[in-house]
Formats: sequence, structure tokens, C-alpha cells
Amino acid sequence: MLADVIDVLADPQDGTALRGADDFARLVSESGHSFDVARQGYVTLAAGAGLKHPGDSAEMVAARETFLGRGHFAPFVEAVTESVSHVVEMAGLPDSAEPVICEVGAGTGYYLSHTLDSIEGARGVGLDVSVAAAKRLAHCHGRVGAVVADAWSRLPIADAAVDAVAVVFAPRNPAEFARILKPAGEVVVLTADPGHLDELREPLGIIGVESGKVERMRTQAEGHLELAGEPERVEFEMTLDQESIATQIGMSPSARHIEPQVLAERIVRLPRSMTVTARGTITRWRRAGGDS
Repeated sequence: MLADVIDVLADPQDGTALRGADDFARLVSESGHSFDVARQGYVTLAAGAGLKHPGDSAEMVAARETFLGRGHFAPFVEAVTESVSHVVEMAGLPDSAEPVICEVGAGTGYYLSHTLDSIEGARGVGLDVSVAAAKRLAHCHGRVGAVVADAWSRLPIADAAVDAVAVVFAPRNPAEFARILKPAGEVVVLTADPGHLDELREPLGIIGVESGKVERMRTQAEGHLELAGEPERVEFEMTLDQESIATQIGMSPSARHIEPQVLAERIVRLPRSMTVTARGTITRWRRAGGDS
């Protein structure tokens, strides 16, 4: 709930602290800005002219919830949770601490919920640009605060307020991540590798994965973040039926580039089930200039 993480949130325009007002029907900043809390439990914290992109549609969010709910990406979920748990453990927090995990591009909260269940007393802030996602994110876990925000703008998080940032197939903003991290905190990033879901690319005409994502992140992060440890490759096979394939494509950027009827016709021509390979890399990043 937002009340559980109000001490972490900040006015996206000027970074001042927020407090709940009118029984948390609104969040009000020290500088006087007011942000209404939606009846579904999320709040939109966007600076300036507001959000530039609507994010995932309701249909894409529903597809993601169905696909992830079937456990197809369980090895990815376990790997992210293990990495975030390691970051929190190595920070040497006292037993009474309530570590804060911020997931950027949190979607339905599937990854964040799993992580919170694995770290005693942890609190979560889920950020996503999609209102459709935020509606589900707000109810994914009792210790999650759901916020609609733009990952490319100033994040509505206080300076040095979070113990770990998780980014799963989502936008990366190194300067902002470095700002919101506590000194011992780290960013855990999961990126797709070339060859991810390749068995589906040709028959369905979906978008491929670009190479060099980790190298580009290193360049973008210069002066803000640096690698903490070696990258971890995560690769596994899944057996997907046609419905699962449809939801996987439906939750991805390819859903915006292929007409639904065309995609449905291509899926029908596939075998009733297929073995598909998932490939990704987990990297951990700390503030630049931190201890080795």
C-alpha cells in the first residue's frame, strides 16, 4: 500500500517529501503539489507535462498476467529474486530494517511480489508508465505501493532511499538509479539476449533481440553506475501451447507491430505445442566509485 512506502516517495517536480492527506485520498508534497490517489490504490506521480507514453495497454497487461501466472518464466523470476536478496543480504542491514525494493517497469508486480516474499520485512515500490498495469500492481502484494511514472524522467523517489532497484526487460535510467540508491544498494537488471524466443521469430514475424545490451548499459551508466560482479546468463527451455504463445507475444512489443488477426492466423499454423528457448542476462550495478 502507498502508506507503507510514503517515506520513500517524493514530488516528481521538485523532489520534496510527500504525505498522505484526506485518509490517503491524496498525496501532498512539502511544496504544495497535490496528487490524487486512484480508487484502485495507485497514484500518478509525473513531472511537467505528464506522461509522454501510455505504456502497455489493458490487453497487453492481461496477456502478461496470464503468461507469467502459468510459471513459464519461473527461472527468470527465481534468478532476479536471488540477485536482489543477495544485494540486501550483503548490505548488512540490521534485523529490524525494512529494506525497500523499487522495481522500474514493474508491470503486474509478478517479479516484485516474489522478491518481497523472499526478503523478510521488505517493502516494494512498483513504478510503471501504464495505468492498466498500475491497477493490478496496486493489489499484487500487501507491501507494494503502486506508482504511475515515467522511467525516463525524474523518478518520484527520494534521494538515497532504496536498497535495491530491479529492472526486468524494462527501461534503464542510470543517473536516476544512482540517485535513489542507498550507498550500499545495487541495481539488478535482467535483459533479453540475442536468440531469446528465436523459435518463434521466423514463423510469427516478431521483433528480434538486439545484441550488445550490456555494453550499451555500461556506456550509458558511465559516471553513474558500474558493474558489480560478473554477468549471469539465464537460459532455459519452455514447452508452450498455442494459447501460451499468443499471450507471450501479446505481452511483448511485437503486439504493437502485428495486427491481431494476422498474428492469430500465424499462431494457428504452428504445432499444437513447441519447445522455445528463453535467454537472458542478469547484471548488478552499484554507484560509480563504490568499493570493490
